Amino acid sequence: MKTHCPIVVLISGNGSNLQALIDHSLHSNYKVSAVISNRPDAFGLERAKRDGIATAVVDHSQYQDRKEFDLALQNCIDKYQPKLVVLAGFMRLLGADFVRHYAGRLLNIHPSLLPKYPGMHTHQRALDAGDSEHGVSVHFVTEEMDGGPVIAQDRVKILAGDNAASLAEKVLEKEHLLYPKVVSWFAADRLQMRDNQALLDGELLPAGGVQVQP
Repeated sequence: MKTHCPIVVLISGNGSNLQALIDHSLHSNYKVSAVISNRPDAFGLERAKRDGIATAVVDHSQYQDRKEFDLALQNCIDKYQPKLVVLAGFMRLLGADFVRHYAGRLLNIHPSLLPKYPGMHTHQRALDAGDSEHGVSVHFVTEEMDGGPVIAQDRVKILAGDNAASLAEKVLEKEHLLYPKVVSWFAADRLQMRDNQALLDGELLPAGGVQVQP
């Protein structure tokens, strides 16, 4: 019997994507070995504790600079020996050394159809641009912020009455479905990053990754 792929999830806040990952892990091929937060008050830590998952806090405010924080975070993660590190609402920029250490086994989820709208306030930016659709992307993390190769995207229609809050809610529903699916691909050894490109089942993915239709 194949063992479940151990993952470590990094969070900063509420942890709704973490909850989706935990819920899906009960009938999937991966296991959440630990949840680590840079904020001691992150509610996601309580979610993990309720399910008997190990938790840790590496508080960024206790370190002099990003490099020192990154090293402490890396040391904490590596204690759990994960095959995959999953960023789920982790609101800290990670340095080049950290990203290189986990190259090809570090995932992030971003609430836009990358390469559109990297960074913050993606829902309002999509509205301001007059876009007819918006969505979510799961990508490998590289040294460029929100610039790593996209693995998969899911889309939502932008309707006339939408605002940033309603759009965020629709996108979040898609996030909760897409992220566990991509993690399970990695756990099944179907997904990899090679030469800064994403491959699924040995085939190079197009620029936008796998497209899940609305």
